[in-house]
This record gives sequence, C-alpha cells and structure tokens, in this order.
Amino acid sequence: MPSHIYPDINPQAEIRDRPMLTTFTAFCGPRRIAAGLLLDVARAVRAAADTAPLLVFDDATGRVVDLDLRGTDAELAERYPAPAPEEEASPRGRGRPKLGVVAREVTLLPRHWDWLAAQPGGASVALRRLVEEARRADAPRQQARAAQEIAYRFMSAMAGDLPGFEEASRALFAGDRPRMTTEMAPWPEDIRAYTLKLAFPPAAEDEA
Repeated sequence: MPSHIYPDINPQAEIRDRPMLTTFTAFCGPRRIAAGLLLDVARAVRAAADTAPLLVFDDATGRVVDLDLRGTDAELAERYPAPAPEEEASPRGRGRPKLGVVAREVTLLPRHWDWLAAQPGGASVALRRLVEEARRADAPRQQARAAQEIAYRFMSAMAGDLPGFEEASRALFAGDRPRMTTEMAPWPEDIRAYTLKLAFPPAAEDEA
C-alpha cells in the first residue's frame, strides 16, 4: 500500500540505489510522525497508514517519495535495508594515494601559460590550486542556493495554501531568516520547524 496518493504535489523521488544513510521525514497531515533512516520511517508510516494523509520527504532533496509498504516486516527490511556498520579502514600504505588525475586539453593565452609555468610545482599544480580555491570560495553560496530550492519544494507541498506562503518564499530566497520566521508564524509547528531545518542547515565544516 503506498504511503500517500498526491499526484499533483511534487514528482516522486527515485529512491532506488540511493545511499541508505540518506534520511527522510514523514508527516501525517501537519504533524511530523517520524524522521531518520528510510527503514525506520517506513515502519512508522506503515503503523500510521490508517491515519492518512501521509507524506514522506527526502531530507536531501525536499521531494515527496513513494514507499512500498507491502509484505512482512522482514520484506520491508529487505526492501529498505539499514546501513551496514562501517568497516575498519585498512592501514594506509606508504606513498601518495591515487588521485584519479584526468588529462584534458586547456586553452589559454601565452601570458597565462607563462604565469603558470613560473608557479611552484608548474602549471598543473597551480591550476589545481586555483580551482580548489575557487570551489571553496563559491561553496557557501552554492550550498545556500541548494538549501533554498530544497526548502521550497517542501513548502510548496505542505504550505502552499497556508497564510504568508508567498512572503515566506520571498524571504527564503532572500536569505532573510527573521522575516521568513515571522511570515511562517501561523503555520503548524512541525511544518515551520522542518522548513527552517531545510532552508538553513548547519554550515558544513571545511575539509581538512
């Protein structure tokens, strides 16, 4: 039995071949009833299946997902397996690890090649350093934009008819959390909390 029937809300997210560590959140109407790994959420949804409407959201995308809740508990666990414990990492051998370097053509002006050739380590090292610096500088903006899109998908599904939706959406894409919180004040608590969680996730730590 599917967890819900809402064909006009959002495209059904494809959950096959997704990492089992991806987390999900289930709502029964405006109330959050489960959150966590897919198997745990699927069990909670099946237990509450008689209290529809039920919606399950992928925390990584904000999209509605459709769960197959048929069969026994064992069949459900086989369909949505819990992640296996992480194996102890093998000791790292000496020497540099494989970096997976890919050779491709790069077209630059002569002055660019001259500058790169004068850099410590040569052109390849300098180009990799420049790309990594650019990625780190742009990462916060990209992450913020992705979080806004994810939150908006959820908002459209659960709060499109609630008061203040349009203004809250504008505040979302403006990155204005105080104004967004104010506009969402009349919303059910669980919807409001999950929207903010998606829109403003904790900043990822810089890689070592």
